Amino acid sequence: MIAPSVHALGAMLLAAAMFYAFANGRLRVEIISLLTVAVIALGLYVAPLPGKDKYYGLRLAFEGFGHYALVTICSLMILGRGLVVSGALDPAARALNRIWLLNRQVGLIVTLTMCLFLSMFINDTPVLVLMIPILAQLALRGGMAASKTLIPVNAAILIGGMATTIGTSTNLLVVSIANDLGMEPIGVFHFTPIVLIAALVALPYIWLVMPRLLPDNSSTIAPDHRVFLAKLRIDSDSKVVGKTIEEVRGMLPEGVHARLPHAGAGNVGLRVFVEGAIDDLRDAARNLDATLAPAWLITRLRNNSTRLGEDLLIAELLVAPDSRLIGLTPQTGGLEGVAILGVDQVRQPFGETRERSPDAPLAEGDVLLMLGLPDDLRRVAESDGLLMLEGGIEMPRTAKAPLALAIMAGSVGLASVGLVPIAISSLAGAILMFATGCVRFDRVGRALSAKV
Repeated sequence: MIAPSVHALGAMLLAAAMFYAFANGRLRVEIISLLTVAVIALGLYVAPLPGKDKYYGLRLAFEGFGHYALVTICSLMILGRGLVVSGALDPAARALNRIWLLNRQVGLIVTLTMCLFLSMFINDTPVLVLMIPILAQLALRGGMAASKTLIPVNAAILIGGMATTIGTSTNLLVVSIANDLGMEPIGVFHFTPIVLIAALVALPYIWLVMPRLLPDNSSTIAPDHRVFLAKLRIDSDSKVVGKTIEEVRGMLPEGVHARLPHAGAGNVGLRVFVEGAIDDLRDAARNLDATLAPAWLITRLRNNSTRLGEDLLIAELLVAPDSRLIGLTPQTGGLEGVAILGVDQVRQPFGETRERSPDAPLAEGDVLLMLGLPDDLRRVAESDGLLMLEGGIEMPRTAKAPLALAIMAGSVGLASVGLVPIAISSLAGAILMFATGCVRFDRVGRALSAKV
């Protein structure tokens, strides 16, 4: 009897481990399947089959997907999605906002440079999706018109995408085909110096010349954003407590109006009434290290979100004529499983007045800004006579942001130093994104682009 080879023995052990994991049920079937493919690819890369090179294992492991470049492209998209949904790029976006408010030209060159370097490692689409709302909001606040900034930003993203082998799907595909034809492996940063030299010429042009060639298509009428009344809860040991309301106003984003719960001036306590658009209110809460709802309630909602594996949603709900909440305040409404972040009070008929306060009784036509799980928001809407308006904002899983950054850095780093091919490191990173909850399986369709 001929003893099985090392590769045959490894295949049998891997198959046994895979079926045991399927039967055990502790891991999702998808993760087990992806892990199996990754182990095959890594094993045949480290210990190639007799008479075959180490890249033959990649083709063997991924041939069911058509080509291993396709696996790499999809894995990198998932890695980029993990950075976006975890809010890992939000600090950079907020820093850009502050720079733009100081100087538009400096803000533009910093934006172009940041987008160029981000697109070297992240698929172009997530980078552009991140920048569009920032530039549009800056245009509304008196910055450079979006029609003059979006095209230059897109050009910078394209330049960055050309700088590495993982920057665009086209680069990956061409490099993979070249490798299949027998060329020496091309590293992640193989042609980066060439592109950076070209960028030294291109960046000044798209920074100084291109915006002047593009028309100003900004509207003279700003879009109508809903303005919410909200109450910031400040912790007792916060450095904000004891400051004057004028000092606190200087810490808030432009467009947010703040006042004390009692009329007039004075020192800030544990509550501050604010008024503004939803994004501005969230920035205000972040600047003051405060919350828009009771901290214990937000903690409970986040724990439920983690336990159930669902994302929290910020939604707008309209108070219908038959709602039981009419005449009640947000505090006395008795809503369970959701948090009210703010209220957009409907204008009262002539002669009727109502206190403009987040604690005022609700009236027909008011719009409540609520935080909760999608099922809980729908339940509250049906049971309490509320109409859920279209749209909603998914809360970023900020607790996962450092983890998502570490996974992305590890995946790119392993490939850049040549320890493993990008196909293996990116797939391993995608598996970690799934396993750690940075990206959810039911939302993976949003990460993948059929066009790409």
